[in-house]
Amino acid sequence: MKFCSNCGATVELRIPPGDSLPRHVCATCGSIHYVNPKIVVGAIPEWEDRILLCRRAIEPRHGFWTLPAGFMENDETTAQAAARETLEEACARIEVGEIFTLINVPHISQVHIVYRARLIDLDFAPGEESLEVGLFAEHEIPWNEIAFRSIALTLQHYFDDRRRGTFRFRTSDLAPPPPVGTA
Repeated sequence: MKFCSNCGATVELRIPPGDSLPRHVCATCGSIHYVNPKIVVGAIPEWEDRILLCRRAIEPRHGFWTLPAGFMENDETTAQAAARETLEEACARIEVGEIFTLINVPHISQVHIVYRARLIDLDFAPGEESLEVGLFAEHEIPWNEIAFRSIALTLQHYFDDRRRGTFRFRTSDLAPPPPVGTA
């Protein structure tokens, strides 16, 4: 950030009085501009023994598979965000259930929240951000083509819990991936 969104003056990075972290502070009007983590919300849309996955038509991870998910918008709840993202990415309507996973991804300043959900019907199709969508049984999941580690982890927990016959809320912290070219 170089300029204040309130007055347009130059900002400087410094620790404001009473704070402990460097913030962008406007030297003219004194506004403090906080940069906070982004919340990504999604759903595991269930239909009988299968779940709905979307193949991404956008970066990052174009062409890879994921659960319908995306950034939460202002003025919506996390459950509303899960339903909206599912409608946008898979043209699918869901009944949102309980939160299933909350995964902290601090190295990219994100928090990923995924709900269990029930597909209301089989009327779904690729949205603008999806190349294709489909229902997958566990043995059909394209594990080597899952777009994000948080989604792979969520799916692993989901199928483990389903085999146990009971679902529980899961939390995890994802460390940064190893640098490319290292073991």
